[in-house]
Amino acid sequence: MSSRDTTIVAALADFAADAELPEQVTADVTGRVLDTFGNCLAAQELTDPAEPHEAVLRMAERWGGVGGSSVIGRGLSLPAPSAALINGTLAHALDFDDTHLPSVLHPSASVVPACLAVAESAGLSGADLCRAVAVGDEITNRLGMASYLPEVRNSVFFEKGWHATSICGTVGAAAGAALLMGLAADGIAHAMGIAASMGAGVIEANRTGGTVKRVHCGWAAHAAVVAATMAAEGITGPPTVFEGRFGFFEAFLDGRYDRDAITDGLGEQWELLRTVYKPYPSNHFTHPGIDAALALRAQGLRPEDVAEIELGVAAAPLRTIGEPHEEKVRPRTPYHAKFSGPYTVASALIGGGGLGLHLDDFTEAAFRDERRLELAAKVRVVADEECSEEFPRAFSAVLRVRTVDGSSLEHRVHSSRGGPEHPLTFDELRTKYALNASRVLTPEAASALAEEVRGLATRAKVGGLLDTALIG
Repeated sequence: MSSRDTTIVAALADFAADAELPEQVTADVTGRVLDTFGNCLAAQELTDPAEPHEAVLRMAERWGGVGGSSVIGRGLSLPAPSAALINGTLAHALDFDDTHLPSVLHPSASVVPACLAVAESAGLSGADLCRAVAVGDEITNRLGMASYLPEVRNSVFFEKGWHATSICGTVGAAAGAALLMGLAADGIAHAMGIAASMGAGVIEANRTGGTVKRVHCGWAAHAAVVAATMAAEGITGPPTVFEGRFGFFEAFLDGRYDRDAITDGLGEQWELLRTVYKPYPSNHFTHPGIDAALALRAQGLRPEDVAEIELGVAAAPLRTIGEPHEEKVRPRTPYHAKFSGPYTVASALIGGGGLGLHLDDFTEAAFRDERRLELAAKVRVVADEECSEEFPRAFSAVLRVRTVDGSSLEHRVHSSRGGPEHPLTFDELRTKYALNASRVLTPEAASALAEEVRGLATRAKVGGLLDTALIG
């Protein structure tokens, strides 16, 4: 029977139930878990009660309940849906999470928290967790890939204002959670069918502010655990939940999608392996501009030399990092600055931390630095045809600088650092994790957790994995 003779949800469920991980995929998953843990830990440096992760923690504590799923860094155990909500919110809080292209989504920020919560509460092994994360990330990526249409030069989700990360992440994470609950292919299909009614997220906050986007991955992880539990208790989903007249792709994408991207090579060609890590804690669309600014700085360009800057990017991300212009040259909050092409270019030219820019470049002090804001005001973001042709298979940019002495400089980046053509090395990933985790943990505790994750696939039980990673 060909993939065209079965429903999409059945094909994905069969893949999930039967998936055998190549050694390379298992090794890759440990990197996903490590990166997610580092991002979750670093986010907890932000202790303002208004921070979304603090708000959802208070909400979950009000809900109450007893459970065996850990809140990362807190030494607190909650029911699996609540722990998944908090950890997923932490994972996406800094916009530092991994990215898949051309789907333009962040799979692990929803999938890892959901699967961790279920595996831990059920007393399952590290190998079980690895398999579920691999399955969940792969399904999330495949659903996102289906929305990329070459004639649109973009993800249709993004064109319509949907957040593919949380929508597809809910479904992928539900498949992983259902697998951990011991459901067979039919049950996994029902979990995804239920999750399709729960996935949501609009991305207007990327443009004009608001903190709700940082909860998207937490809610996706929470909804995934709930959907899988519902399936385990006998609730069912429609067999044509994806391709049906009133199904997922019709509702979200007006029926415009690439079915082959979902099923071709499924289980043999792992899109998971093409998911890349961010070197900088900002919206991924800003990264090629950061790269170009760092390159010009390395060539000797000084902020005081700049008269004006033109940042050329693909037309689609221009709306996220360049518009509205007045919002981007003077962002409202440090988080909003992560979605500003002008602010991130200015910060890179001044010189940032970590792998080029890091969390200290998005603190309240940095955000209020008039030197950065004055330089950002000199940056104009425009659409560049060559970048549009390359998007979203690669994130590219061109930076053109006119200096105060009248000379011109230009640097073009065809694929940003950390992207498919220039992925971070394992050593760079370990450096990123260490920089993140050590913001709230002792270096010894951060290193101990990294070693635990390194041996995840051979761990008898997931429980206790986070015992060394307690803040305070």
